[in-house]
Amino acid sequence: MRDTLVWTAVLAAWRGGAALAGCSAGAMSLTAHVPDIRHPLKGADPGLGVVPGLRVIPHFDRFLGWMPELVGRFLARAPEGTEVVGIDEDTALVWDHPDAPGSWTVHGRQSVWVLRTDGREPFGEGATVALPAPAP
Repeated sequence: MRDTLVWTAVLAAWRGGAALAGCSAGAMSLTAHVPDIRHPLKGADPGLGVVPGLRVIPHFDRFLGWMPELVGRFLARAPEGTEVVGIDEDTALVWDHPDAPGSWTVHGRQSVWVLRTDGREPFGEGATVALPAPAP
């Protein structure tokens, strides 16, 4: 979608107040770079850049069982200043605070995890999480 008329129209609608959502790989694509989870030696592809300071691991609760080393790979390859989050299934991370640009809210039955080299912090339903804001 990057560099297409459709993406230009989507961005214009979003900047005009429409909702923009990404689920699973769609959530990953809204960031600046999208790593290939199944092929870890392959470099990341450019994302759509809506939230350039964020990296997303979708299906986080499942991936830890399938690929326990995944978190370390994501953290090691994230550029300086980039936040890495794991989003469990049946859970959403929503930017819905235009008056507080770096505030995101967790919705759903599981958790969003902020991942750092010294551990991970869970956030449940209704929690507000300070993360990079979408690009203007």
